[in-house]
Amino acid sequence: MQISIADFLALRQSMPVIDVRSQGEFSEGHIRGALNVSLLTNEERVIVGTAYKQQGQQTAIKEGFRLVGPRLLDIINDTEKIAQGKEVLVNCWRGGMRSTNFCQFVSMARIKSHSLKGGYKAYRQLGLQTFQKPSQLILITGCTGSGKSELLRALAKAGEQVLDLENLANHKGSAFGGLMLPPQPSTEQFQNDLFEDLFTLDLSKRIWVEDESITIGKISIPVDFWRQMQTSPLLQMNVTKEVRIQRLVTEYGISDKEEFSKAMDKIAKRLGGQHLKSAKEKLQQGDMAATIDILLTYYDKYYLGSIEKKKERVKLKIDWDGNNVFSLAREIKITNY
Repeated sequence: MQISIADFLALRQSMPVIDVRSQGEFSEGHIRGALNVSLLTNEERVIVGTAYKQQGQQTAIKEGFRLVGPRLLDIINDTEKIAQGKEVLVNCWRGGMRSTNFCQFVSMARIKSHSLKGGYKAYRQLGLQTFQKPSQLILITGCTGSGKSELLRALAKAGEQVLDLENLANHKGSAFGGLMLPPQPSTEQFQNDLFEDLFTLDLSKRIWVEDESITIGKISIPVDFWRQMQTSPLLQMNVTKEVRIQRLVTEYGISDKEEFSKAMDKIAKRLGGQHLKSAKEKLQQGDMAATIDILLTYYDKYYLGSIEKKKERVKLKIDWDGNNVFSLAREIKITNY
């Protein structure tokens, strides 16, 4: 039985989700929480697709059955492990033949299933539509090392609505943002996860987001959501350079020197040859504070210039000494910002 995307998202709270697309399709992007039980492997999907183009649908269907047949028992066993006696939700790309056939196969093993009408494509469309909806965003901005992400997390613990883009992206946004973090997801998966987080929030109430470029590392923020960010009010954190240097030393002091040095090369042109040379010398000497101080020559110029361009959107400025971020979050929470 096919069900709507609304019913699908509601039922997944109590039922496991199985994505029957190929491993390649699944890894590029999938519904949060879904498990992959491929009806066709990456290679088999190409074979069936070629048969469809060259010989037509009927030949492609027969080729699909030929390929799936030897693995059908494994597919049933994998589905039973996931289902654990429950009904399952199923999606393919467009809610077509793959999910229909999968549901028929598992039904023979007495596993009840529901396929998503419109498939993963319907899920993606809902996400893109959600990014277009007006949201009451408030952006937290400030120079590198100001503690924007830390404040965001503190606001979440204080009960405020928060979207942590850098956490979803596995990247802190700068040339050094990928250090000591797992690989980034695909842009498609990042956008899926952003939709999932946004879907749980009340769009009529304020939502705190860190001020970001349209790209965070290798991923891209959805254009419609980015446009909203570009017109949203800003809270500016003012933290002294000395405090920021110490915070960044604590954050990056444990990173691999070689990896940190390679990251510096990414901003070599903007930093300047002499500054880059000095920073690398200080790094090799083990003087992380001096290294960070030099790097902030570039980063402070960039961020202050960026903030100046949108100064009319800065509605509140907060001075912070780098201590007790939870107290700062409580102070911000009670404002009428």
